[in-house]
Amino acid sequence: MIVSWNQLTDYVRLDMPVEALTERLALTGLNHESTDDVGGDLAIDLEVTSNRSDCLGHLGVAREISVLFDKPLRIPAAAPKTSGAAVESLAGVTVEAADLCPRFTARVMTGVKVGESPWWLKRRLETLGVRPVSNIVDVTNYVMFECGQPLHAYDLDKLEGRRLIVRGARKGESLKAINGRDYALEPEMLVIADAARPVGLAGVMGGLETEIGPGTTNILIEAARFDAMSVRKTSRALGLFSPSSFRFERPLDPEVADWASRRCAELILELCPGSVLHPGVIDVAGPTPPREPIVLRLMQIPRVLGISVDPVEVRRILEALGLRVVDQTDLAIQVAPPTWRADLEREIDLIEEVARIHGYEKIVENRPIPVTSAPRGRRERVESAIRDTLTALGLDEAVTFSLVEDALAAPVTAAGADLAPLRVSHSSRRRENALRRSLIPSLLAVRRHNEAHGVADARVFEIADVYLPGEAGGLPEEPPRLAIVAGLDFRGLKGVVETLLRRLLIAEPLEAKPVSSPLFAEGRAAELSVGEARLGWIGEVDAARIQEFDLRTACAAAELELGVLLDKARTVAQHKPLPTFPAVVRDLSLVLDRNVSWAELAGVVREAAGGSFREADYLDTFRGGNLGDDKQSVHFGLTFRRDDRTLTGEEVELAVKDVVDACARKLGATLRA
Repeated sequence: MIVSWNQLTDYVRLDMPVEALTERLALTGLNHESTDDVGGDLAIDLEVTSNRSDCLGHLGVAREISVLFDKPLRIPAAAPKTSGAAVESLAGVTVEAADLCPRFTARVMTGVKVGESPWWLKRRLETLGVRPVSNIVDVTNYVMFECGQPLHAYDLDKLEGRRLIVRGARKGESLKAINGRDYALEPEMLVIADAARPVGLAGVMGGLETEIGPGTTNILIEAARFDAMSVRKTSRALGLFSPSSFRFERPLDPEVADWASRRCAELILELCPGSVLHPGVIDVAGPTPPREPIVLRLMQIPRVLGISVDPVEVRRILEALGLRVVDQTDLAIQVAPPTWRADLEREIDLIEEVARIHGYEKIVENRPIPVTSAPRGRRERVESAIRDTLTALGLDEAVTFSLVEDALAAPVTAAGADLAPLRVSHSSRRRENALRRSLIPSLLAVRRHNEAHGVADARVFEIADVYLPGEAGGLPEEPPRLAIVAGLDFRGLKGVVETLLRRLLIAEPLEAKPVSSPLFAEGRAAELSVGEARLGWIGEVDAARIQEFDLRTACAAAELELGVLLDKARTVAQHKPLPTFPAVVRDLSLVLDRNVSWAELAGVVREAAGGSFREADYLDTFRGGNLGDDKQSVHFGLTFRRDDRTLTGEEVELAVKDVVDACARKLGATLRA
């Protein structure tokens, strides 16, 4: 937001150096970007945060200055003289979309003479970086930059039926805007129309056909309020941005529209002698929702800020900012916020106002503030354990964008691949407007970036949400996930996952069954589960994907459902006595059909091994040789132990025999000689 030093002096006395002014404004929230000399005036560029839309005009900034430097504020009365026929006899306004246009005002002026603006008006606009057009248009711009309320002036004689209708666009309608470009309109867009066609995009830009021209003599001045989300969607959908849309996308003062309309008419009367402002205003407005008073407990100020502020000073600050004191006791002040401060809603907002006006520099740095941190929730504790474990295993955490290009939006499995990814139509990054359905492609891009900068094996993980489109118009899902990408093979990365599960004290065994995936190599991918819950997917990245991502080395990836980890993790370790009696380990090599997976074999082993069985450890798989093309030899270890006594050799051999018999019966396995 650029403000003119000379224009600010119209509203508040500036008897301080510009450096002192900008420093004080910066300390209270209006960060100073730059100050430039423009034809003898100073153009001061201030950063206005999105919650302070009241400072998107000179009056808002002047109000801040008047409070900070304790100087009176001068606001123009905006009381133009009227004459002639009533406005209702000259024009009409109908609002069909009251939910998107809570207020619409119109004034009519006749006998205006369009011409060049006086030097002072052109100079003010040039200081703000605005090109002067004509006296009428320049006044509407000047008033917008004065109070933050956008306005638009129509050539009344070019309006069909001499009336305006606020409605949704109709299918097939288009508008030639004042920038000379044609825009195809969609039904969800709000337009200003006359009796025949759209003449403006509500809150965004006016139409060329009804703009003010050299022959204009009668005008209609519009000052309105529009739904911020509607303006934002229209502006983003059309790629059409303007100072008006920038302001309408933020909360505006519901009461400033009429003042801005009167102020605009007042200035036009000054610049166009002989022109007439007709009595009255067409004001189509719904009820303004009342704002509840806010209670500020005085003891909260030292508790939050660490310093005490005199109650008299607190009241002075609040009243200077425009808040009306409703009630006050020794313990609290109840105030009603002004219409231009939509950001003031809670007690903490008032404490912030007191702090910034009283002076942040007055808060002592070394004084303890009586605020205690809240205990970490379950999710925070589990995520912290995940981060500790993975970093201890040599991985680094990455943080990537949720909005990605199409190449990074693919799901981790083929399920749901036929559904288009969710998209954001107003993304500032034109190519990256899809919401990702998997974290793995983003981490592959991180690995590629690291390879390009000399890091040969970037082992990374990320905890973030993915976005899955709902079927048949249903709401999308946003499950949190954990993804890992590292230069390991399938077994190496599975070991990382198993270590993580042990660290989270998840006692249920990790199961893996083969799965097909567009991201993973065929036969080198698995769906992971813990108990009855699907945990996620793991696999070696397919060679074609490696080439697509321009990676130099092979890698494996896993994506786990964070919700399952949260449900099954134990954040408090449970005591378990050390084994008193020794374990007995036996190795087996079974010859099975080539299509039998380790998960199937392990399941049969667990069912048949008996009560003394503790675990089965996969060791190796041999294929080829004299086994034939359709067979494989799986080598694994069996661990047996009892808690009450030492197992005998006969008991172990019997359990091993039961395992071999079960594998032979259910899987057709034979002992390898």
